[in-house]
Amino acid sequence: MTATSLTNPPSIFMRPPQHLAFMAAPTETARDELDRLVTRYGNCHPGEADVVICLGGDGFMLETLRVILEAGLTTPVYGMNCGSVGFLMNPTDEEDLPYRLAHAQAAIIHPLRMKAVTAHGEAQEALALNDVYLFRQTRQAAKLRIDVDRLVRIPELICDGALLATPAGSTAYNLSAHGPIVPLSGNLLPLTPICPFRPRRWRGALLPSSAHVGFSVLEHDKRPVAAVADSIEIRDVVSVQAWEDRELAVTLLFDPGQTLSERIAAEQFSA
Repeated sequence: MTATSLTNPPSIFMRPPQHLAFMAAPTETARDELDRLVTRYGNCHPGEADVVICLGGDGFMLETLRVILEAGLTTPVYGMNCGSVGFLMNPTDEEDLPYRLAHAQAAIIHPLRMKAVTAHGEAQEALALNDVYLFRQTRQAAKLRIDVDRLVRIPELICDGALLATPAGSTAYNLSAHGPIVPLSGNLLPLTPICPFRPRRWRGALLPSSAHVGFSVLEHDKRPVAAVADSIEIRDVVSVQAWEDRELAVTLLFDPGQTLSERIAAEQFSA
């Protein structure tokens, strides 16, 4: 996904929003917080809300954003951390929530769309707000051919897998695989190998956000590969296409001074 975010972007609300929808992860912490917030502020359907409040961790936030996208909603989403890392979340604070929302700053995010074809000839699609990646299903390394805009760039990559990340997702699995962190305003997508064996010196590429990336699984009968778009996993794929879907967008809200752009920038200087 590519995101647009100013250094100090203005709030998207003229006044404190009153119609709130709460979605909570299936954990005791999130459910307890849900009960307290609903008692205090009420609850409505996401399609009728001014803001959707996501209670959980980063994983549940990604699930919530996918639900918003697939439902065709434009409702902005504000996360309150009831998980562990909380990179996409804000601190959990029950006080003056409408006021905090009125001053929240927005990042507009476009997802990746994945289209995978399995060894059985089935075509499946999924959306990803972090990354699309392929990985080996057995002890044997995967063999992948990678093309960009229909031009073969890597005829054979022997590896554990490969991934295409969004700018926000560049700080997640991509970073763990030694891929580059990408600023939200960069309009770039990192393409990163996962534990590459051959070619040894290829460490990935930075692609324009308009790029269309294709992965072909070589020797798929001997070396089966799965594909993942965030939490959606498809087994035994033979080909995967991935690109940024500019026709879709979600709006993520952050407290002032804690925007997603600032968090990603800070990651580049963390020890």
